[in-house]
Amino acid sequence: MTSFTTEDRMNANKLVEEAPFHPGYEDAIIKPEEGRPLSEVIRKTMKSANKRFWAGDNISDFVTENDKKKLIDEATQAFEKVLDSLLIDRENDPNSHGTARRLAKMYFNETMAGRYESAPDCTAFPNDSEDRYEGMLVVRSELRSMCSHHHQPVAGVAYIGIIAAQKLIGLSKYTRIAQWCARRGTLQEELCNDIAKEIMRATGSNDVGVYIQATHGCCENRGIMAHSSLTQTTVLRGAFNTDAGTKKEFMDNIKLQQDFAPR
Repeated sequence: MTSFTTEDRMNANKLVEEAPFHPGYEDAIIKPEEGRPLSEVIRKTMKSANKRFWAGDNISDFVTENDKKKLIDEATQAFEKVLDSLLIDRENDPNSHGTARRLAKMYFNETMAGRYESAPDCTAFPNDSEDRYEGMLVVRSELRSMCSHHHQPVAGVAYIGIIAAQKLIGLSKYTRIAQWCARRGTLQEELCNDIAKEIMRATGSNDVGVYIQATHGCCENRGIMAHSSLTQTTVLRGAFNTDAGTKKEFMDNIKLQQDFAPR
């Protein structure tokens, strides 16, 4: 994650404070000539700070909770225009009443929430006593994500393996990290890498493996209309990559978990 200096933050705050939509933001959306949409101001701020804001990037340093509420209002109007362009009668079709706002809230609060929320708070516990745990841990984490190409759902499971280092995190934190990485627009290959990187950061371990098995709506709901789009990706770091025995133990544990997983 990019780090920002005090000067960067001061410049960013100055841009936001001077933006015409403060106060009177609503008029800035309804009458763009009288002000700039909040998304435009935040985008400019990120560009000024050389912050990348791809679909899979976390931009929580630039979006407050109050900003998010205003961005949902702005996105609602944008989705209304999309529905209008699709020639859907929003005024008379009862099934389309409120659809634009539901879409906006879904993107910000659910489907892509991982972009706008800070990393989960992962309290670490020391693992440096004489009888410290030095074995392998494998955690099964269910995931929901979104393909950044077609904004179709991706659903699956991540198996996260780790050789314990000098600190441990709670079991639930592995899943929280994985889901935080997943709730963005991404590709399965990128997601596998992102989860491995964040687990390594949270635990301080260099020995991490991530295996994801997921299905993809972009293949099942459109295009080739596949009966099954089940796809596997694996990222191996440290001993998981260099030691054949560690890799085998990881894959064997995955097989055991798959055999006993709820169906």
